[in-house]
Amino acid sequence: MSKVDLSQLSAEEKWRLEHARMHAKHKGHEAMHAEMVLILIVTLVLAQLLLVQWKQRHPKSYNLVTLFQMWVVPLYFTTKLHWWRFLVTWFIFSAVTAFVTFRATRKPLSCTTPRLVYKWFLLLYKLSYTTGIVGYTVVMFTLFGINLIFRIKPEDAMDFGVSLLFYGLYYGVLGRDFAEMCADFMASTVGYYSASGMPTKHLSDSICAVCGQPILVDVSEEGIIENTYRLSCNHSLHLSLGCEPIVKVF
Repeated sequence: MSKVDLSQLSAEEKWRLEHARMHAKHKGHEAMHAEMVLILIVTLVLAQLLLVQWKQRHPKSYNLVTLFQMWVVPLYFTTKLHWWRFLVTWFIFSAVTAFVTFRATRKPLSCTTPRLVYKWFLLLYKLSYTTGIVGYTVVMFTLFGINLIFRIKPEDAMDFGVSLLFYGLYYGVLGRDFAEMCADFMASTVGYYSASGMPTKHLSDSICAVCGQPILVDVSEEGIIENTYRLSCNHSLHLSLGCEPIVKVF
């Protein structure tokens, strides 16, 4: 293609010229592009199969690695992009969750730790759920043009809604995974879990099998603050304020 004086061309002619140069540059690359697409598809399929097999054969390592990546990887990108709002919420979440996780992994386990773990992750669940619902509502209102009633620009309303939706989903999923990990640690620490399935502690019916505190409400009664739950092994535990996360392992 011969040289052309770009200063004498209009904006549309410049765009057409650049478009023609791009096609000339990539002429004959169709086969290479098709190979790249095939390689991408095969890689995605194989990666998915490997991930499924990893999750089925080694669920603990899979959950731990994916949890760590989901927790740490966004920190790199948000720091690079200077998204300070996310960084502030991330550090607050990480600090509190690290403290709660530290308490949940101590041996011997404090009798107040299950309640602390339950309260924190219950609060996190409610905040994430509410944030996600509000974000989804804002997005839908923006799509229907309701934001114009309040003289809010569509891009501003959409950015706000998508941000809330992201925060709700991200911290909701992250909190769920951390809660499951803490519950597993506490279940193995309190002594009611072993490879053989035989418990190593024996408590009376009037003592909670998880936190070791007295049970004040009978199983058949409705409690004002918390109810009592009896497992198939005849152990009893508080159901609503901290001991419930452990019930899934009995």
